[in-house]
Amino acid sequence: MDWLLALLTGYALGSIPFGLLLTRITGTGDLRKIGSGNIGATNVLRTGRKGLAAATLLLDLAKGYFAVFLAWQWFPEFVSFAAGGAFLGHCFPVWLRLRGGKGVATTAGISLGLAWPVGIAYALVWLAMLAITRISSLAGMTAAIVAPLAAAATGHARFVSVLALIALAVVVLHRANIARIRAGTEPRVGGSGP
Repeated sequence: MDWLLALLTGYALGSIPFGLLLTRITGTGDLRKIGSGNIGATNVLRTGRKGLAAATLLLDLAKGYFAVFLAWQWFPEFVSFAAGGAFLGHCFPVWLRLRGGKGVATTAGISLGLAWPVGIAYALVWLAMLAITRISSLAGMTAAIVAPLAAAATGHARFVSVLALIALAVVVLHRANIARIRAGTEPRVGGSGP
């Protein structure tokens, strides 16, 4: 049953909708009715509250990390289940009728928790792509795709499968963004258009 406990622990932590909670607490409104309707940091940024967006990013990252950290303490053989649970909780929280975020920040925390070299690779690619393209979705997808490759390259092969599944899910969740990138209409960070 440890695998199930690890999965449920990860899910419970991952499903905390920090973006939604922070915007409600500060009187910004229901995040699901703003911008893309997503509960992640990029949509929080669309409210014009940079501080809230940064807090959402850090808290979403922290919940992914903490889910894996707890699994290392309690269920070390099943940390991958906790990682997958945290991702699923963020993207499909039962409290929000399975309408959550797209998992980029949470995956950063998961990657760091599984193996710090993977987390560092994820962060470097994410930041580099964001600096080059200013397209948040493209940076996030690229970082997610790099994570299982970084795990394989740094001797953490046991995490390749879960990170590859997460990367696939991140890309699928960004399918509308991919269509806009191809059309040249995906918004850029710091601007409204390409």
